[in-house]
Amino acid sequence: MTRYHFTGIKGSGMSSLAQILFDAGEQVQGSDVDTYYFTEQPLRERGIEILTFDENNIKEGLTIIAGNAFNDDHPELVRARELGLEVIRYHKFLGEYSNRYTSIAITGAHGKTSTTGLMSHVVGGYMPTSYLIGDGTGSGAQDASYFVMEACEYRRHFLAYHPDYAVMTNIDFDHPDYFTSIDDVYDAFQQLALQVNKAIIACGDDEQLQKIQANVPVVYYGFDSANDFSARNIEKTTEGTKFDVYVRNEFYSKFFIPLFGDHTILNSLAVISLCHYEGIPANLIQERLNTYGGVKRRFTETKIGDVVLVDDYAHHPTEIAATLQSARQKYPEHKIVAIFQPHTFTRTKAFLQDFADSLSGADNTYLCDIFGSAREKQGELSIDDLACLIEGCTVLTLDEISDLKKHGNAVFLFMGAGDVHKYQDAFEAILK
Repeated sequence: MTRYHFTGIKGSGMSSLAQILFDAGEQVQGSDVDTYYFTEQPLRERGIEILTFDENNIKEGLTIIAGNAFNDDHPELVRARELGLEVIRYHKFLGEYSNRYTSIAITGAHGKTSTTGLMSHVVGGYMPTSYLIGDGTGSGAQDASYFVMEACEYRRHFLAYHPDYAVMTNIDFDHPDYFTSIDDVYDAFQQLALQVNKAIIACGDDEQLQKIQANVPVVYYGFDSANDFSARNIEKTTEGTKFDVYVRNEFYSKFFIPLFGDHTILNSLAVISLCHYEGIPANLIQERLNTYGGVKRRFTETKIGDVVLVDDYAHHPTEIAATLQSARQKYPEHKIVAIFQPHTFTRTKAFLQDFADSLSGADNTYLCDIFGSAREKQGELSIDDLACLIEGCTVLTLDEISDLKKHGNAVFLFMGAGDVHKYQDAFEAILK
């Protein structure tokens, strides 16, 4: 029996894939750095062995799945080739594995993780479903019919996939360390579109997605009534959001989602569109929407007394604006305090003014030092370059975290793709 070894098992996609293979009855182990990451918790709950990086981890009989963050000169990968073992990159393995099922690849500059989580939950109520979510969550149903997976555009990794369905939430310029322009991003999505086997479900409100050409039907969803699936008569409350869905201008059904913000309506509409296409009944869709618990680090709330702390992965100006809108809908009477940690110097530089504009939507803004990446330890600017563009902004250090207490029973949004959680942890400790 094959034993899979994951080099970089704590990576968000890698952890999810390891969980899927384990659940499906495979033998799984992996290695990574000793630092704790939230993605390792579900691995430990399953009893999957996590080793510290070491070339001696690699032994005869293993198949190596290599995380994309690690180059071919990584000691474990060098050792694997010396032993003549098969080494497969994460995205290549996932592409081949997903072909066993009716595969649904969910991609877009924003909303991938949330939509993948919602899709897997709803479709899983209809037929057994395996899923891979980019928040480090995976599940392998032994009798699965569907495979729902998050498909990342970074470095065009999603071109390893040939899915039955592709859900495209939006096209926006991000990852400026790799993509050169919005046209370059569009080109990647256009390439993927030509690899889809059954249909593309795309947000028709997105100007770039309107241009997509494909050899399969492109079904559009959005707020605009010209879309194949449109959300109308929207009612927003502090409990969630109600809306009617029209299919090609004919009323289909009314839905309620316990979610907040326009982006959650669009994510839900993407799911409803695919379910309609697959013949999943509206009443079952609604039942599953009612019980959706969300994904990690996407408006994840902690309440301490009358103070609300929100952990969110928002690391792009568009995502920050969406998170602020969600908070305003759910907590209209509260002050909104943003604590933001930029992720990578190239992204901060590329969107400097856009970050300032989106963060200005908070009542108060605090900035944490820029979080670099494995590829990018330093850059041409500092956090002060962003701070000076936001009126009344404060640069926050861990030593000064108690300063947040002066805002009383506000909603504190801790946003970023780095280690902004350490600021929230420190504030929670003070509040408790």
